[in-house]
Amino acid sequence: MPDAGYLTIGKVVKRLQSQYPDLTVSKVRYLQDEGLINPSRTPGGYRLYSQRDIKRLETVLYLQKNRFMPLSVIKEELDHPNDSRLSGTSSDMSAEIVQVQRDDDEVTERLHSIDRIPELCGTTVSFVRELSEAGVIQLKKSPHGRDLVDGRDLSLIRICDELRRFGFGAKNLRQYVIAANRESSTFEQALMVFAKKGGGVEVEQTEESRHQFEMAFSRMLGLTNAVRNELIGRRVREEFKGMGE
Repeated sequence: MPDAGYLTIGKVVKRLQSQYPDLTVSKVRYLQDEGLINPSRTPGGYRLYSQRDIKRLETVLYLQKNRFMPLSVIKEELDHPNDSRLSGTSSDMSAEIVQVQRDDDEVTERLHSIDRIPELCGTTVSFVRELSEAGVIQLKKSPHGRDLVDGRDLSLIRICDELRRFGFGAKNLRQYVIAANRESSTFEQALMVFAKKGGGVEVEQTEESRHQFEMAFSRMLGLTNAVRNELIGRRVREEFKGMGE
């Protein structure tokens, strides 16, 4: 088999890490063991990935990260792409899947002067101060007393800025801070139960167990968001029922 156009597992990981920073060789091998991808092998047993394999892997990672789908459902969807049960089409309106812009590690791991916010996030310094006053983010102080923004908060600031266009002010977002503080303990408790009993995930911090733990947490976030979206959507649509008739 010619090697042209085929990549080793290490090169595949390096190629996709800019989009999926937590991707590792172990994670790719885990997805292989679960039957999600099936690369070719050299006579010596080394795996080689075609462009089709890489595209399938990208699809798996996207569905897992952005749609919080379990691997069994992802595999079913990939193996039966024309199955209407999995197409996601519905006459009912559902919550849009929001693509969150993520910054690279060099940006997220630094503190940035608040004066750079218009350049980094496309919003105003005053709005970031409002978010800080509402407790959505926390500003840091430089040795010279200047306000600094944690790079990990930049994606959150962009989301809040877009919500502002729909009439959500910083004070309105305070309720989500309160909810997050309250619900985080519930998630922690549920994850411990899952780790010890429900999911069989060992608490021991191996790379594979951390990956399984992260998958479980992502799925829980997706499911609880789905419950929240369904409940809010049902009530709001009921209020506006009959509009335009």
